[in-house]
Amino acid sequence: MPVLPPDASGASTVQEVPPAAARPARPSTRGGALDFLRFAASLLIVLYHFGAEGPMRIERFSQVFSRGFLATDFFLMLSGYVLGRAYGASTLSGRISHGRFWIRRVGRVWPGHLVVLAMMAALVLVLNAMGTDAHKPSRFAWDQLPVQALLVHAWGFNSDGWNLPSWSLSALVVCYAIFPFLWRAADRIRHPWVLPLIGAAVVLAFEIVARTVFDHALADLQFRYGVIRALPMFILGVCLARTVDMDWPSERAAKALLIGGCVLLAAMQPLDRYALPDELIFDLPCLAAIAAIVLGAGRLPVRRPQAWIEEGAKLSFALFITHILVGVIYWSAVHELIDTVPIGIGWQWLMWLASFPIALGAAWLFHTYIDQPLQDRLAPWLRGR
Repeated sequence: MPVLPPDASGASTVQEVPPAAARPARPSTRGGALDFLRFAASLLIVLYHFGAEGPMRIERFSQVFSRGFLATDFFLMLSGYVLGRAYGASTLSGRISHGRFWIRRVGRVWPGHLVVLAMMAALVLVLNAMGTDAHKPSRFAWDQLPVQALLVHAWGFNSDGWNLPSWSLSALVVCYAIFPFLWRAADRIRHPWVLPLIGAAVVLAFEIVARTVFDHALADLQFRYGVIRALPMFILGVCLARTVDMDWPSERAAKALLIGGCVLLAAMQPLDRYALPDELIFDLPCLAAIAAIVLGAGRLPVRRPQAWIEEGAKLSFALFITHILVGVIYWSAVHELIDTVPIGIGWQWLMWLASFPIALGAAWLFHTYIDQPLQDRLAPWLRGR
């Protein structure tokens, strides 16, 4: 990304801000709006994936239940934002090398992913040994397991089964590799308001590529092209992080962005995306709203952090990677029960609702007894000690 030149008068229109490496980074805050939105987005992804398991597909009630891709966009954008705020200064100062940064980030997501994938494989083997199949057995093709285990299935490899949401982790592995270069490029920009525009231009460029090369909207790309799907959202998140790092916008403007983004996003949901002349009429305003929410919520200080929000955000990763496994176990049992015993529609809806606290409980168990202890054990090696 080139450095923006001064305007025609020869003077900068916005006061120049020293590079991030020359001043202390804004302290990271937890328990605020971004943490709450992160947890809410993870719940929406679970709702999207479990929506087809009820007595009736829930998107019949509202279009919003068919839009898990918006929650995914938020996660990808937030990943770039959080890394920029947490590691931007360190990458500029050289306190952490590019290689060590990449190892740390991959070490954060890969071990948990492997554990869940191993659990899924063991479950399928046990069910097959018992003479039955897992729920939706076509998703568990053994020839697709290696690329998922290596976290390369979003790099053009054909794999759309097993742990479905893990394609985004595969795509983020590539994003982690280029993050230090992205942050150095963003650090050269002296005018903070330019950065969101650059991020938006990148998203538009990738949208054109998706439509020209793959004949699909960016949000509709197959999982195997996840890197192309994730990169523009991640880059936009990095641009927003650098914008906040330069103390822009003001807190008053940030509140307006947060509220306005929420209102715009809510106002778009009653629309039928596929009934519009072009998906962009729906997708671009929603992306603009999500970017405004991330920028506004990220810029506002957390004056009253809430412990339950912080804990919910910590569970987000565990919920994200375990809910498909929980769904396979739970829905295999539920549908077997429904096929065996006459159960009224009301009880079927209650069993569907019960899947969400069960998924949350399983995520807490995974986070507390598997993922966090595993990270604690790996921490010295990941930090190069």
